[in-house]
Amino acid sequence: MSTDAPRPLRADARRNREKIIAAAASVFAEEGLDAHLERIAKEAGVGTATLYRNFPTRDALIEAVYRNEVAQLCDAVPGLLTAHPPDDALRAWTRLFLDYVTAKLGMADALRAIVATGGNPYGHSRDMIQAAITTLMDACAAAGTIRTDISPADLGAALAGIALTSAEPDQRDRAERLLDLTLDGLRSRP
Repeated sequence: MSTDAPRPLRADARRNREKIIAAAASVFAEEGLDAHLERIAKEAGVGTATLYRNFPTRDALIEAVYRNEVAQLCDAVPGLLTAHPPDDALRAWTRLFLDYVTAKLGMADALRAIVATGGNPYGHSRDMIQAAITTLMDACAAAGTIRTDISPADLGAALAGIALTSAEPDQRDRAERLLDLTLDGLRSRP
């Protein structure tokens, strides 16, 4: 009996993979995507063979870092909703989204190259981000703090546009104002 499902990683292998992804995110942010993979392995405290066993190509590592960052962004939603009223959680998450997009702009060319070779780093990520926005908007709607005639897809498109503004040098304040304007437009009116 054979299955095509990959076997789960051993705990030590999973930790090594997580350390490599964390080190890669840090090194890529510091040095750019052309950083030496040997430096990433050293920062992670693993050998280069371990790095290449987990990520046989630079593109595979870049995609893993990207997917990990998306997961962290989306995984923040439950904690924000626990710690804050829904509208404050939505506002806090949208700022995290701006931070995330601004940090990932340096990866844009590499991610486009991955797509050009047949990869799809965005497919599942879009779904995850859309689900996060939906969860936040549903909580706000249940609390009666936002309008219900705006879809999560509409808010996602608005956030993407605002995020592009925040990528411009010295434009974060402008992006914050646009974000406030957008979120204020979502508020339910008596």
